[in-house]
Amino acid sequence: MILDYSPLKHNAHFRLLYFAMLLAVFGGQIYLVALPYQIYHLTGSTLWVGLLSLCELIPMILMGLIGGAMADRFERRRLILLTQYISILACIVLAWNAHLAHPKIALLFIMGFILSAASGLKRPALSALTQAVIGKGDFKATSALMGFGMNLSAIAGPAITGLLISHFGFSLVFELTLILYILGALLLFCMKFSSKVERTAESLSALASIREGLKYAASRQELMGSYIVDMVAMIFGMPNALFPALAQRFGGASVVGLLYAAPAIGAVLISFFSAWTKHVRSYGKAVIIAAFFWGLFIVFLGLTHDLVLALIALALAGAADAVSGIFRSTLWNETIPNTLRGRLAGIEMISYMSGPALGNTEAGLVASAFGVAASVLSGGVICMIGVIACAKFFPAFWHYRAAEPSHNAKN
Repeated sequence: MILDYSPLKHNAHFRLLYFAMLLAVFGGQIYLVALPYQIYHLTGSTLWVGLLSLCELIPMILMGLIGGAMADRFERRRLILLTQYISILACIVLAWNAHLAHPKIALLFIMGFILSAASGLKRPALSALTQAVIGKGDFKATSALMGFGMNLSAIAGPAITGLLISHFGFSLVFELTLILYILGALLLFCMKFSSKVERTAESLSALASIREGLKYAASRQELMGSYIVDMVAMIFGMPNALFPALAQRFGGASVVGLLYAAPAIGAVLISFFSAWTKHVRSYGKAVIIAAFFWGLFIVFLGLTHDLVLALIALALAGAADAVSGIFRSTLWNETIPNTLRGRLAGIEMISYMSGPALGNTEAGLVASAFGVAASVLSGGVICMIGVIACAKFFPAFWHYRAAEPSHNAKN
């Protein structure tokens, strides 16, 4: 039942990449809490928080597609390092802005835009490089490890951020993020693995290369189903934009970190006890059922007025999302050739990153019109209905089963 960490034991390249990723994700979790909370602190408006997510969505989509094509053309480790440099510069600006007597809201939006663009460029290369450095027999264990690490960071990052903001202000938060990005870049420097892919995309123009990836994704219903289900769940069931407002109701800045961290706590627990997933072959059903429970627990969040029950609902929702993530990631790695992995990773990133960004915008707009509770509750209900509809409209995804594992698979 316990998390399989064997890829970290026997694969030095993956070990360096994994811990570099952890540092970057930890830093990302910090600024993802600090930026919207600082905007809410300066404006007092959930609408402005939702608009920040919309501002971050545009570069994420564009750079996700462009970054996917680049990941199939260029050396992936160097591409990831480039995004680290961009993130480091953005954090320097954010730290300087936080020191001002009157921080500039426009700079927060601009740096959010830049950090989102860097993330969009990095994630396809990271997914493609990860697939290249691990053996096929380690795909599911690696998916669980990546989910475990990201969600562990998602616990510590928001919790620490809330405490630091309440005691020291925003400048120290962005300075800590800067240090984490620098350390991650140093680990990538130590990684000597070079991802030399078969450059089938080299003869194509950038646009034709992106089009080829989109065409492949559209031809595989199990892939499209995995993208659409996650987008439905995140667009209508993602309440993160409402956490600053909920935090004011429950106790202030120290509480906002708990709200952001609660889903990750549930995700870490389910990921730690994730060895059972190796016995599950019906990936489509696993993703659909997990996404449905995500929506159900968000409904519980909308119905409760107690902080403890709210945190429990968010933790259970996070556990459901982690299960969905394990099977989606494994499905992608097992069905996509490495020559297309960067471009398809860009499409995947758009599905699982644009969903939360759109969801935050939707939640902020609905909350400003009808109230926070109505926004959370309605989103959870629509999420459940939408997930059921996806099972009907993507039958090949619902019935998808992985091939039985080969006895000769390398670990």
